[in-house]
Amino acid sequence: MSGHPDPGTWLLDRIDAREQALTGQIEQARAQIEELTARLRELDQDLDHLRITRKTLLALASEPDPAPPLPAPAFPGHPAYQQILTLMADTGQPTRARDLCLALDLPLVRNNIENTRAKLKRLVTLGILVEIEPGLFTQPRP
Repeated sequence: MSGHPDPGTWLLDRIDAREQALTGQIEQARAQIEELTARLRELDQDLDHLRITRKTLLALASEPDPAPPLPAPAFPGHPAYQQILTLMADTGQPTRARDLCLALDLPLVRNNIENTRAKLKRLVTLGILVEIEPGLFTQPRP
């Protein structure tokens, strides 16, 4: 039998090749199933989040109005705040931190200007002053 393969070996080789092909297809199918399973989990989670959001919004909408807001923080006790407000009331004009430093006889150094600006910003936060443009402060109009 020279030149012709043994029919048994030939059949076993064909079976081996077919088995390898099927194994490859199975691995591909499993990988696709894993991807789809992960995607399905993500979609389920997104749907759960949406349902929770809806439930929360409906619950909030059916609640009575919340309690009134807490009172505004107390006026700062440091005398510098009172000096600032007194000067601003006297001038009646919008003022910058630099101008207040001059009026308070503070040396015009960065530290003094920044500290005064911080105090002005705190008075804005408390609703005692308003900042009508960046760095320009005034008392609110009644």
